[in-house]
Amino acid sequence: MNRSRQATVQTTNRDVQAVHDGLGELIAGQLPDSRGRFGTYGGRFVPETLMPAVLRLEEEAKRALSDPGFLAALDSELATWVGRPTPLTHAERLGKQWGADVWLKREDLTHTGAHKINNAVGQALLARHLGAKRVVAETGAGQHGVAAAAACARLGMPCVVYMGEVDVARQAPNVQRMRRLGADVIEVRSGDQTLRAAIDEALRDWVSDPDETFYLLGSAVGPHPYPWLVRELQSVIGREARAQMLEHAGALPDLAVACVGGGSNAIGLFHPFLADPAVQLLGIEAGGTGAEIGYNAATVMHGRLGVLHGSRSLLLQDEHGQVEETHSISAGLDYPGVGPEHAFLNDIGRAKYASIDDEQALEALDECSRLEGILPALESAHALAGARRAAADRPGTVILIGLSGRGDKDLAILAGLSADAGVAS
Repeated sequence: MNRSRQATVQTTNRDVQAVHDGLGELIAGQLPDSRGRFGTYGGRFVPETLMPAVLRLEEEAKRALSDPGFLAALDSELATWVGRPTPLTHAERLGKQWGADVWLKREDLTHTGAHKINNAVGQALLARHLGAKRVVAETGAGQHGVAAAAACARLGMPCVVYMGEVDVARQAPNVQRMRRLGADVIEVRSGDQTLRAAIDEALRDWVSDPDETFYLLGSAVGPHPYPWLVRELQSVIGREARAQMLEHAGALPDLAVACVGGGSNAIGLFHPFLADPAVQLLGIEAGGTGAEIGYNAATVMHGRLGVLHGSRSLLLQDEHGQVEETHSISAGLDYPGVGPEHAFLNDIGRAKYASIDDEQALEALDECSRLEGILPALESAHALAGARRAAADRPGTVILIGLSGRGDKDLAILAGLSADAGVAS
């Protein structure tokens, strides 16, 4: 065990046994508990002024997600506007290259180009149901911002998107898309100027006017009920993929793989497979350029228990509890925390987590593009590289990969890397 993991304040032995014993409850859909906890993780750590809005959101979200009328409206938007169900693609050439049977769940083919739209349209419908006058959102790679802007335009609601200045520069096409869709994009110049800072500003906006404003949070992080709510809205990915694997492959996969930043696409893919013990779950984090703090965004691999953005989970922090800056070539994975359910699944051993560095992700992106004619997002390329490594260890395995988004948004980054390589050569 490395030094950072030894220093991690994790669950006690008694707590670990309790979460192991509670696995059946998890599978039955009983977690988080009434306090919004996944074992020792989760909960809500927010100012008192925000508690009424958070409690109301929890109550109304639970009611809405069990209401046939709301669910019918959501299903209609997913089918006629988002473009669900998304296909399951048999990646035969990748499979031949890896010595495995490879299947891709194509979230890149949704409207707006990534899994983020599933959650955005569901929360936008909730915002309208709650009578919100405006919506605020955060974004890193820009895909959640685009999804939130599109969903709000669809429902006729004003939308403000906070985005770190660093991410605005490296994801300029998505900034243009958000503005074309009518959103007000606010550049965040404080903090690390990436996703963490954007969430900070969106939370401040929400706290300032919780009665009129709805915070459309983009990942499975934040105070309860957001990790639960985002999981429920994104689980459409895994439900479809499970049924499609049975139909097209004739069996469930041996391994399901997804990239993990905050973790919304991964928990959406994983959750419907939790009751299938033969299906191993593998989350791939951003290894950046090194294992030292500040050079990666591999929170499960190197994090310690702490509180960030209203939730207790694993965080990348120093010995004094100060949250550290992160690095990843992928803006969508460049976050110093992870969703509490992922931390819990890691503790109980139901899912495993590993990291892929920038160079490995770029190699996987090129390989998928050239062998399958699919340009994946840099985030998704991490999952591809992790799956390729798993295939090398287990020849012949059947692998399902969550292809969370398409790579159009990353072309400027890729072009810049190519130019730098040309100069270097």
